[in-house]
Amino acid sequence: MKNAKSLVNTLTLLQEDQLSNFIENKTTFGMQNCEFSIYETHRSASDIKLNFENLTFTGMLQGKKRMKLDGKTDYFEYLPGESVLVAPGETMIIDFPEADKTPSQCITLSFNPDFVESSLNELNFRTPKVDEASNWNISMDEFYLFNTPALALTTNNIIRIAMDDNPQKDVMADFALKELLIRLMQTQGRNLVEKCLMKSKSHIGYAIEFIKKNLHQKLTIDQIANVAYVSKSNFFKMFKEELGISPNRFILAERIKKAKELLARHESIKEVAFQTGFSDTNYFTRIFRQHEGITPKIFQDSIELKF
Repeated sequence: MKNAKSLVNTLTLLQEDQLSNFIENKTTFGMQNCEFSIYETHRSASDIKLNFENLTFTGMLQGKKRMKLDGKTDYFEYLPGESVLVAPGETMIIDFPEADKTPSQCITLSFNPDFVESSLNELNFRTPKVDEASNWNISMDEFYLFNTPALALTTNNIIRIAMDDNPQKDVMADFALKELLIRLMQTQGRNLVEKCLMKSKSHIGYAIEFIKKNLHQKLTIDQIANVAYVSKSNFFKMFKEELGISPNRFILAERIKKAKELLARHESIKEVAFQTGFSDTNYFTRIFRQHEGITPKIFQDSIELKF
């Protein structure tokens, strides 16, 4: 069951008489350390190739693509709320199956490689991670991302800065781009957690494994910090560095995720509450509704209707 994804704000589509091309029409806004571009496609097409010389962050705003990274992946759907990180020299091969009816719109941010290197070096020197087993580093293996709220918010901010005619745009953009790099690394960290690939011998790896195995119990930060072999204060810092959220928010999200899996298997509401560590059914129902917008019963009924 996939996590929810946060949407980046859509931009007003160009009218057809404003387009230079109906397929991947490109509008570019230059900045000192990044090139920001908006791509629009208003006609169905296939086998369109885009190559990027530098590390490039791409985000879908509206419409639908079917794409692959040449020599790296099979074809997959690329939808709003999702981002793809493209390594230097990689080529995207893209189909636009629905662009005649629903134009597609995506953005790209191509980074100056010197800026990326200096930003990561600065992070590792000035604010090294509490977990000495890991450094600040962009992973090109975790390239397909579901946007977290923080990543979507940061992307919206960069779009605003890039399109603004402000004499201090480059200065503001540099701050925003550094935040984007951090949010990307934290989103990649959450991907690794979901895939159970976080290094098991790292402090954060021990903590994540313990949380996932003990969702049915009452979990305290002191207890988890002890398992991770770090102090309570360092544990909070380490967790937010790696994942971008607090331990308590992560635990709640994991409880809700597990609850949804159990509800889909037709477990009773009472049993689901017990297995996910909630003190009683009423409390579980209230928290589930706050998190998902519907009650556990309605969620379970909606699952049954699909089959």
